[in-house]
Amino acid sequence: MGEPLRIGMVGAGKISGAYLDTLERLDNVTLTAVTDLDPSRAKAVAARAPGVEMAGSVADLVVRPDVDAVLNLTIPAVHAEVARAALAAGKHVYGEKPLTATREEADTLLAAAEAAGLRIGCAPDTVLGTGIQTARKAVDDGLIGTPVAATAFMTTAGHERWHPDPEFYYRPGGGPLLDMGPYYLSALVHLLGPVVTVTGAASRPRAEREIGSGPRAGERFAVEVDTHVTGILRHASGALTTLVMSFDIQAARLPRIEVHGTGGSLSVPDPNGFDGRVALHRAGAEWEALPVSAGYIGAGRGTGLADLAAALAAGRPHRTSADLARHVLDIMLTLLDSAGEGVSLPVASSCTRPAPVNI
Repeated sequence: MGEPLRIGMVGAGKISGAYLDTLERLDNVTLTAVTDLDPSRAKAVAARAPGVEMAGSVADLVVRPDVDAVLNLTIPAVHAEVARAALAAGKHVYGEKPLTATREEADTLLAAAEAAGLRIGCAPDTVLGTGIQTARKAVDDGLIGTPVAATAFMTTAGHERWHPDPEFYYRPGGGPLLDMGPYYLSALVHLLGPVVTVTGAASRPRAEREIGSGPRAGERFAVEVDTHVTGILRHASGALTTLVMSFDIQAARLPRIEVHGTGGSLSVPDPNGFDGRVALHRAGAEWEALPVSAGYIGAGRGTGLADLAAALAAGRPHRTSADLARHVLDIMLTLLDSAGEGVSLPVASSCTRPAPVNI
């Protein structure tokens, strides 16, 4: 193995802890620098990770000679801005989802990366764990026959119940679809391939929300996006997915993802996690748990960054690609456009189904 890919982290908020847990045990990446608008948060990361230095700003971090790639953990509204700065400084980028807030921003980033010979990776990397990858292998091996349909449900009463500063979830670039949709849609593309048309509907039942925890508990804030989104997706394979993403459901007993084929059905674990039970039901039989057969063992947030580093070293495509993230973004935005216009719409983009993770 060569030298590890040196990482500069931009944004040291709540999600950064999960990344640090993973980065600390990876051999092919190493964290060297961190910056945050709140210096105390950057200082906490530097104190936790020996050898990590604080940078005064994004501009300072991206030009550091000890940074090969920028880990972008900022809020969605500035994903594109930080990624542009990193690419302009000649650095690879791996960011939290969504890739950007608009298709135009995404296209600009992809063009800049291609022109500079740089890579862009984007969460979620949960799809690389044993849960989704074992389910994918079951589909690819024909255990359910030809896939016909899938269902995908993400239902919650809203992130303001637990997040101390939840406003960004309810501003442009947020909402249940753009926040949680990337987990489900990335998994669905791995399982069934790209999406060609969508039909959507959406609503915004409440104009305001109330913060439920932390020092600002009880404060109210405006809701600027739709908080319940439902849709029908037609995959290029012909399979149809029914999707529900909601911040307006108090409780439910819905499955996370199921895939149904001509010869059986598959129960897929929560795509917001890396592992979980995959169950198969064949015609005339009972549900059976499938053994782990694919995926990165013990994966966590940041595994996609390790996959990017390995891909750079091997000269192969990385699995959490910008093309996949761009297609997922396009699916979501087209679904919202469809909901607003009241018509079915084609999804203009596509992507190559990422390579499986074999054990």
